[in-house]
Amino acid sequence: MKKAAPSISVVVRARNEALHLPRLIEGLRKQTTSPNEVVLVDSGSTDSTVEIAAAAGWKIVHLDPDEFSFGKSLNLGFEATSSEIVVIISAHVYPTRVDYLKQITQSVSPDGNTIAYGKQIGDHRTKFSERVLMSTWFPAERISDQGHAFTNNANSSVPRELWKEIRFDESLTGLEDIAFSMRVLELGGKVVYEHEAEIVHVHEETYSQIAKRYEREALAYKIIFPGETMSLLLACRLALHNILRDSARGLEERSLIRVLPSILAFRFAQFFGAWNGFRRSGEGDSELMKRMYYPTVSRTSDSLYSHAPLINYSTEA
Repeated sequence: MKKAAPSISVVVRARNEALHLPRLIEGLRKQTTSPNEVVLVDSGSTDSTVEIAAAAGWKIVHLDPDEFSFGKSLNLGFEATSSEIVVIISAHVYPTRVDYLKQITQSVSPDGNTIAYGKQIGDHRTKFSERVLMSTWFPAERISDQGHAFTNNANSSVPRELWKEIRFDESLTGLEDIAFSMRVLELGGKVVYEHEAEIVHVHEETYSQIAKRYEREALAYKIIFPGETMSLLLACRLALHNILRDSARGLEERSLIRVLPSILAFRFAQFFGAWNGFRRSGEGDSELMKRMYYPTVSRTSDSLYSHAPLINYSTEA
């Protein structure tokens, strides 16, 4: 007798995401594997986010914005779920394929200690350097056991029983996903990267917001890895290295003149924010830090994909 597929819940964290939520709702509705439930954790939206999610039949969990942390919002979301596997996805993303849920959960078993995260790409709103960054963080090959703690909760899946044992750290200002995956590795588990579980991640931040994002992630990184720091000199070297690499990509794509101002602004914001968060001298050298700040160039090869049907979206992006 064939074993029944595990039940799947989806947890979405959101605040004022009315512009992006309809496309995610449509993408989840068109999946070949349907989720048993979708839980929206809303942290004080003042637009129609909650109404849109409720109209779609999603369960709503409210979190006071003054009590918000990424870990706390996830823990509240998981507590509201009832399925064996929980998929975490941001409100400002949408899947590209009809088999997205199947792909992001295929390596995760209800009673196991394996977690997975999926591929992220940008769209026409994505800043050039962010697109380059995504292509290096999220390569075109599946990694069945990557051996270090890099992961990303904009697009991931976790066994609910494993979460009950570990839970997310509610004290961190970011990187709660990495802290969680470190615990998974300590328990003898593994982190799988599913390159076919692809989503479009829409980042529409100002450069000031980008700097703040990297600052709070650096603050969290410093707590998780107290022995690793970033000096101003290292931040400048990394910014220059990435500017040169982005410029080479822009030259290759014949768009350098158009994208150069964006490259300079993005990389300055990124590494100024990171340095501001670290604010200590010295250099870290872990595999995770290399993945985050020293990414190697990656190219997408169509031959590596199984070409599941893409979702034809009717809503405006």
